Amino acid sequence: MKTTLKIIAIGSLVALGACSKSPTEQAADNVESSYDNAADALDSAADNATNSAASEALENQADATRKEGDAKSDEVKAESAVSNAASKASSAHAEATGNGM
Repeated sequence: MKTTLKIIAIGSLVALGACSKSPTEQAADNVESSYDNAADALDSAADNATNSAASEALENQADATRKEGDAKSDEVKAESAVSNAASKASSAHAEATGNGM
């Protein structure tokens, strides 16, 4: 039940937040949300584990999954920044050489 409520809440926040974000920010948020959802499922499994070792292992895996999601989200943002910089440089070069028109 807790996991279901978390997923619904996260989905609602993502939907509301997507209204004013760039496509890159939306994509990065979607990546992070996917990893968070997977981590939430691992946390739920940890809550239902029958022994503490299994529970701790699942919680560690959930933490690692969240960290990986953060890293992947940052990669999406960084790739977009590099792409935007290259595009601006290309446009500036075209304008400087008279080929931009």
